[in-house]
Amino acid sequence: MSLKDLRGEPVSASDRRTLDRFEHALGLLNGYFADPLAVIDEALEENPGFVMGHCLRAALMLMAAEKSAEPELRRSVEAAEALAGSANGRERGHVAALRSWLDGDFHRAGDLYGEVLLEHPHDLLALQVAHQVDFFVGNTALLRDRPARVLPQWDAAMPGYGYVLGMHAFGLEENNMFRRAEEAGRHAVELTPRDPWAIHAVAHVMEMEGRLGDGIRWMTKRVDDWAPDNMLAVHNWWHLALYHLDHGQPERTLAIYDEHIRPRPGGPAIELVDATSMLWRLHLRGIDVGDRWDAVADAWEPMAEDGYYAFNDMHAMMAFAGAGRDHAARRLLVVLNRRAAGTGSNAAMTREVGLKACAAIRAFAEGFHDIAIDLLTQARAVSHRFGGSNAQRDVITLTLIEAALRGGRAKLARALAAERTDLKPSSPFNWALAARAHPGAGDEAAAGRARQRMARLQA
Repeated sequence: MSLKDLRGEPVSASDRRTLDRFEHALGLLNGYFADPLAVIDEALEENPGFVMGHCLRAALMLMAAEKSAEPELRRSVEAAEALAGSANGRERGHVAALRSWLDGDFHRAGDLYGEVLLEHPHDLLALQVAHQVDFFVGNTALLRDRPARVLPQWDAAMPGYGYVLGMHAFGLEENNMFRRAEEAGRHAVELTPRDPWAIHAVAHVMEMEGRLGDGIRWMTKRVDDWAPDNMLAVHNWWHLALYHLDHGQPERTLAIYDEHIRPRPGGPAIELVDATSMLWRLHLRGIDVGDRWDAVADAWEPMAEDGYYAFNDMHAMMAFAGAGRDHAARRLLVVLNRRAAGTGSNAAMTREVGLKACAAIRAFAEGFHDIAIDLLTQARAVSHRFGGSNAQRDVITLTLIEAALRGGRAKLARALAAERTDLKPSSPFNWALAARAHPGAGDEAAAGRARQRMARLQA
């Protein structure tokens, strides 16, 4: 006899012990805590015919968004497909979505998870994986709307309701609905204090609004909820370090980097992205990071041939540029040109954004600022199409401004700095950029006003 999960959704399994282990693994995944893979592997060892177990295991591999996870993703998808005869409709929907991702159609995977949710709005695994797929492909509106579609059918008494709110909070933030995002995120954390995704959603609001002091207090007060044994820990440390960097505290930023963000052997690409991004931001500010680039570039080099996910490739190029590894940079561009000529979601993301961004970063590193400006301007206009958050993709604009400053394109630099100060007037760093963009004697008054505003904010 088939069973139902804690939210009333059907599962083809008839063994309560197996289903309990699934719920344990799902709960760990919902909060990004370790180690859901070990838990679901135990369940599958005992019950290899458990279809939803294979689906959860495959989802973990999908969410890694890197080539090295593909063999295990394939193994799990094929195991689930072999059990199609005993699977229910919900489970077959999961398998179809996972197969689409495996075949390179990332966008279709999100669509198919969405179809599962139409029939099964309490399917928390489908919602979380779809949310991550929307993030990976830059489907910004769906980051907000997919959780919104199911929320009316949830209530606070249902297990996992807080996680749904946390996903909605992040989607609201990415669509610049900051007040509602913060309200939803704080409510989610009240319901589930150890929800690093919801904590992270509120951190994004504070970053985008330039509320640096609020952000530092928010993250440090809750560090025991999001940091220990958590797959999002490095990213949340990145957010904390970013507040300090914007505050003009590079020493504190580097201390956080060295203790919590620096790459660890065998770490996932998602953590490498954070490490690389932080070093590149420091590099753009003219801050010497010593030999830290070497470890990051070493970790990216084995992935340079993958061309699996364009957002990651941009960060690999930053690492190669920062470490002065032109051979690796050239190799990566060859791979990306080949990928861009292919089919599938990543080929499109590479054509539209990734290849331009990577070529621009290499041009910037070599001092060809006009080329970098041209390519970054093109990439920036459509950068959401290759995933990441607004805060993460800001590195494209930062590089563009620095290229304009170093390349003598004063009017462009002033215009871009004015954009930033208008959007986030409480940011000391933005006002520092504005001051740098007004270096001439005729602009001394504007530069003075920028310096005074910055001094008041730092006081």
